[in-house]
Amino acid sequence: MISLPLPPKVIKKNKHQSVFEIDGLYPGYGVTIGNSLRRVLLSSLEGVAVTEVKIKGVSHEFSTMEGVLEDAIMILLNLKNLRFKIHEGQTQKVRLLVKGEKKVTGADFKLFPQIVLANPELHIATITDKKTELDIEITIEKGIGYEPKDQRKIKKVASPLQANSEIGVIVLDAIFTPIKNVNFQVENMRVGDRTDFNKLSLEIETDGTITPQEAFYQATEILIKHFVLIFEGKSSEDLKIQTTKEGEIASEKPKTKKQTKTKDTKTKKAKK
Repeated sequence: MISLPLPPKVIKKNKHQSVFEIDGLYPGYGVTIGNSLRRVLLSSLEGVAVTEVKIKGVSHEFSTMEGVLEDAIMILLNLKNLRFKIHEGQTQKVRLLVKGEKKVTGADFKLFPQIVLANPELHIATITDKKTELDIEITIEKGIGYEPKDQRKIKKVASPLQANSEIGVIVLDAIFTPIKNVNFQVENMRVGDRTDFNKLSLEIETDGTITPQEAFYQATEILIKHFVLIFEGKSSEDLKIQTTKEGEIASEKPKTKKQTKTKDTKTKKAKK
């Protein structure tokens, strides 16, 4: 029988970056588990991205603005790097309105209580004229992974509610994932008389909207849900999975017809 590893432990921890270590993995399981977690972390966690931008006086991304140092393309690139967290709803609009000489940052956006900006210090633009006004409205949405703007435009055309876009709205490539980087390393270690067992070190770096610990357990939960479905052959509606704050996951397996029948037979005999 294949032995199970020790529970994961955190060997390095700060606000946006942590290293997790799993000792005692059966030979070959270090790469199997490390690669699976890495793929899920990079592709399947929910995040928030800037999907649309409307800048007053700008009709397309190749425009320039009088009194602003950066051109429209540079401002759009800066806006894409804003990392938000939405506590209510799937889509929100936020606005920035600044006038006069100023270095504009993410902190200049007026946010609703249900929206949090993880990097308010991010530079957006530089206004070089006292009379210049910078008016920007952005749309932020929840999503998974990466979605190119061409794909998003097709969705808008297909949706009757979104078919008529506002004039001057610039659609952006959406980078939803809250994960900035994931690396893993596998080393051999001794377990009993054997020296070919694996030690897995997994390094996770996030954008600040989620902690590395939350990301680790979310990715683990996604994998477990898929394996439980495969093992039990059940639909997602029938599957009941409970996740604790620590990330421990327990599944409830239904009784088979045979088990139910046996139980009923025993009950009838007891009554006699």
